[in-house]
Amino acid sequence: MLILRKGLFGILAVLALCSATHAEPVKIRIGWAVPAANWGSILLEKKELARHLGQSYVLEPVHYNGSPPQFAAMARGELEIADLTFSTLPIAIENAGLVDLRVIAGGFQDGLPGYYSQEFMVLADGPIKTVEDLKGKVMATVGAGAAVDVGMRGMLLRYDLAKDRDYTMVEAQFSNMRTLLLEKKADLVPMVPPFAFDAELRKIARPLFRQTDVSGQTQLVMWTARQRFIDDHRAAMVDFMEDALRITRWFLDPANHKEAMAIVGRMTERPPEGYDWVFTERDYYRDPSMLPDLAALQKNVDLVRDLGFVKDDLDVSQYTDLTLLEEAAKRLNK
Repeated sequence: MLILRKGLFGILAVLALCSATHAEPVKIRIGWAVPAANWGSILLEKKELARHLGQSYVLEPVHYNGSPPQFAAMARGELEIADLTFSTLPIAIENAGLVDLRVIAGGFQDGLPGYYSQEFMVLADGPIKTVEDLKGKVMATVGAGAAVDVGMRGMLLRYDLAKDRDYTMVEAQFSNMRTLLLEKKADLVPMVPPFAFDAELRKIARPLFRQTDVSGQTQLVMWTARQRFIDDHRAAMVDFMEDALRITRWFLDPANHKEAMAIVGRMTERPPEGYDWVFTERDYYRDPSMLPDLAALQKNVDLVRDLGFVKDDLDVSQYTDLTLLEEAAKRLNK
């Protein structure tokens, strides 16, 4: 009887092992808004470096027009990793009730000395010379609460210019901003790479101010995931972060710059030589370890509160979990 029982336990152990071995890879849907600027848009371009892809996880990049739709999708269970800006993080937590949201990695930072800072542009030969000249004018935004929206409102508020009372706002995609400005349907438009480096835009427009003028150094974008998903799929998430780190470092390596330009050109269906700035000091700053600047992020989140998008203070350290990234980095650094 004892032998039979031991045999049964052995069979069950083998079946359990086989079940684990043949478990389906975890599906990770990752949001992105701007091609090449957001890591989620470009990771699969170097999938040969993703050693765990198709084994412990599968990756599905999903495009959104900005970050606000991403946390809405996450709330509906349609997204596992949202690429949120500093402005949408507190809105998602307080207004959308995603209290288990966690910052798991940094995306890119704005305004570091020597690197790019997103621009708010006016017609070069137009009547707008100062921020005060924007009174009674039309501003363009990609959506209420987006990072460029908060940056714009923050600067206008300094000059006691309030939405609806002193100016009008219209919404549009980044790809349409140049047309809005050229056709004088908007007097001020936000610009981010790659759209900011459009040669035709540069012929007709100039920056009136930059994000760094509003908030200094900014942790502009970061990856977020819900704690429940992290806990349920920790091993797969560490594998994914390991692959993401490896790919990130490849794109940031100057030795790979020419190939990186070709990849971005192919993605956007534009000549690669127009992307000589990508992943250089002319671009946003990206930490090669994918670590966010939490001190900057705290100041950025406080600005969102000051503008009235959320009511309560938010301690970003309570909504951060960098252990996945730390564990993945240890593997690569061995």
